[in-house]
Amino acid sequence: MLKKVLITVKTYPTISDKYDELVCTAGIDEEGNWVRMYPIPFRKLDYEQQYIKYQWMEFPLVKNTADHRPESYSVNDWSKVSPVGEVIDTQQGWHRRKEIIFKKHQPATNLSSIIQQAHDNHLSLVTFKPSKIIDFLCEPCERTWKQEKLDLLKFKSQQMSLLQSEEEVRKEFLVVDKLPYKFSYVFEDDAGTRSTMMIEDWELGMLYWNCLKGCEGDEHKAIEKVKQKYWGKIAQTDIHLFLGTTKQYHGWAKNPFVIIGVFWPPIEPQQALF
Repeated sequence: MLKKVLITVKTYPTISDKYDELVCTAGIDEEGNWVRMYPIPFRKLDYEQQYIKYQWMEFPLVKNTADHRPESYSVNDWSKVSPVGEVIDTQQGWHRRKEIIFKKHQPATNLSSIIQQAHDNHLSLVTFKPSKIIDFLCEPCERTWKQEKLDLLKFKSQQMSLLQSEEEVRKEFLVVDKLPYKFSYVFEDDAGTRSTMMIEDWELGMLYWNCLKGCEGDEHKAIEKVKQKYWGKIAQTDIHLFLGTTKQYHGWAKNPFVIIGVFWPPIEPQQALF
C-alpha cells in the first residue's frame, strides 16, 4: 500500500549484524497514527536528501513481519519512495506541525502507563510531555564501531563487488562515524517518576559533528555548544519528546523507551502566564 507519512523522526544510524547500518524513520500518517519504517539500510539512499523532517513522504509499505511492534512497516519498493509537497513550516508557533502530530493522540504524560502499553504491545511510539526536565547529560562511550562489525560490512561488500560498479561498492561500504558520547535527558513525568533516557536523534548527532568542526576539534567546546541547544532552549520552548521502544527490549524491559526526537515549539503566551 502507498501511505503518506509526515516525517518527524530520524535516528542516528547504528550497525546491525543482520542489516548493516540501520536508521529508524518514523512519522505521522494522514489519519494521525504513528508509522515506523524499519529497517532502513543507511547506504541504500541519499539520507539527507531523501528524508527531510516535517515533510510528507509517500512510501510503498507492507507490515514488517520480522518486527511485531504495532507501528512497524517495511518499504517494499525504494523506487516508489517520493516527497510530497513542501516542508511543513514553523509559522504561528508551529501550528501546522502541532495540528498534524496531535490530530489523533494528545501527548502522554505518565511513564508507567506507556511502558505497560508497550509490554502489552499496544504501542511502541508516542509523543511524551515531561512535567519537568531536570538535566542534560553527556557521557563518554565507545569511540569506534566494533571491529567485527566493520569486518562483516567489508566482507559483504567484497562478496558483491563482482556484480556492482565502483560507485555501488563505495556506497555499500559507507560507514557513518560513531558518536563518542551518549547524550541523555533526565526528566520527571506527571507522577514524579524520574527517568534518564538516551537521545538517539539524527539532529543531535549531526549537531555534535558540526560543533566539533567549528571548534577545531575541541570536544569539550563542542559538547558545551550541544548543551546550549538541548539544555538552554528548554526555558523558551514547550518541549515534547518523541519516544520509541527498541525492538530488543520492547515487550519486557523495565523501560524499553529511548528518545528518538525532540519537538520544541515556542511557549504560547498563555502558557507563559503560569
